[in-house]
Amino acid sequence: MDKNLLNLFHDSFNHFLESNLDNILNGVAERNLCARLGLNFEFNFQKYGLEGYYADAEYNRKQGGEVKTILDNETEIIPIQCDLIIHSRGGIISNDNLIAIEMKKSGRPEEEKIKDRKRLRALTKESYDDIWSNDGITLPEQVCGYDIGIYLILNITKRYFDIEYYFKGKYITKTQKNF
Repeated sequence: MDKNLLNLFHDSFNHFLESNLDNILNGVAERNLCARLGLNFEFNFQKYGLEGYYADAEYNRKQGGEVKTILDNETEIIPIQCDLIIHSRGGIISNDNLIAIEMKKSGRPEEEKIKDRKRLRALTKESYDDIWSNDGITLPEQVCGYDIGIYLILNITKRYFDIEYYFKGKYITKTQKNF
């Protein structure tokens, strides 16, 4: 995993926790929390040398304004909308997709958490058909190639986030961050 991107995440997430503790404890919607986290990422982009990148909450577009899609296990095309993504909006084709983040409150149904995990595995795959050459010109039809996937599971009562990391289509490890 890219250490620079992990450091960007940790810096941004720590500042998010400090500056949004009231929102977190008041139980505001995941969409609001992801948007606030996105602002912290954008604040840090220059520090990490990431000119031309954006932090977009609930982003669902790809090249040409088409709806983003992934393939499920049965190779069915599924529209996708990730909670927060760090990407170049297609502007830096050779390294467009950096970080995909899903967030869920711990009390949500397990089926929702399973879908989020599947989405992160799909988004962090290098390609869907193992053929995409990343020639710097052509983008893949299905969204993939995120360097890191991060799943944030918020437990407000116990005041912590479980943080799961995904890389190259696989779950890697889990940590916990108290607030």
